[in-house]
Amino acid sequence: MEKQNCIKYSLLGNKKIVKFKITDWAKDNTVLEYNCPCKKDDGFFFFPIAKVHELISLGKCSEMDMLLDMWIHAIYNDPTVQGSFSAPVVYYRNNTGNPLTSFQSLGERWGHSKTTISRILKKFEELNFITLVSFKGKHGSMIYLNYYLSVMFDISDVMIDKEEIAMNMQLPIHIPETEENVCVSETVTEEQITVPKNESCVPVSHMKFIIKKVAELLQTQGIPCCECSKTRYILSPLSACIDTVNQYTLNIICPYGKAAYRFELTVTPEEKPTVSLRAETYMATAKGGE
Repeated sequence: MEKQNCIKYSLLGNKKIVKFKITDWAKDNTVLEYNCPCKKDDGFFFFPIAKVHELISLGKCSEMDMLLDMWIHAIYNDPTVQGSFSAPVVYYRNNTGNPLTSFQSLGERWGHSKTTISRILKKFEELNFITLVSFKGKHGSMIYLNYYLSVMFDISDVMIDKEEIAMNMQLPIHIPETEENVCVSETVTEEQITVPKNESCVPVSHMKFIIKKVAELLQTQGIPCCECSKTRYILSPLSACIDTVNQYTLNIICPYGKAAYRFELTVTPEEKPTVSLRAETYMATAKGGE
């Protein structure tokens, strides 16, 4: 740290006490250039990004180095950075506005293997330091900081909803095979679907077919509940059959107490000799427990 001109220090008391001074404190901690004043009184100070890059590149990073690197690169409520409106997201300022990163690139940054990075990030998530949102395929992952707002700015932290982030990013979430209570189903069965028999002018068989197609669409949008064989789909009419336009409420219920969803479903017949239906889905609410 001294060689990089970050601090100056001396040893006191038979070399058992370290007295140090942070160089350029006044210059770096007057007003935070990003969007908020620094909370000096709480002992936290902001470190220049350029200095961080110098230190990170010196060798293998410790777990604390990695955590501080992520905190220094947190972005919140920035219209130029995708996903930053949901919660403070780690973004390494690559001028793309996309915070997606891979374990491979993090390994190269921190001087560790991809396997080591995966293990450490999983440990951070278990300790509730971060929320890791991983996507299927080669899209990569997004890292959110769980206590950033309360620690840095003394304001309430926000709840991080992985499914909402996936929908905003239009990417499907990756669910580890070892994750507890996850049952992957290739198709939605009729036993999972509840459709009113007497209140709908659309045949029950047609409505079940439509719900299956809607579930497939939502699965591609990253909602993991639609991959679970235990999920329930409950349809309720919102309007009577008027001018061949039918409106319904589709509730997606998770039996494990995770996020439940409510959609408005509009069904209209196409102008063909045979009956064919088109389903449009609109997200109304997507809050856990609602």
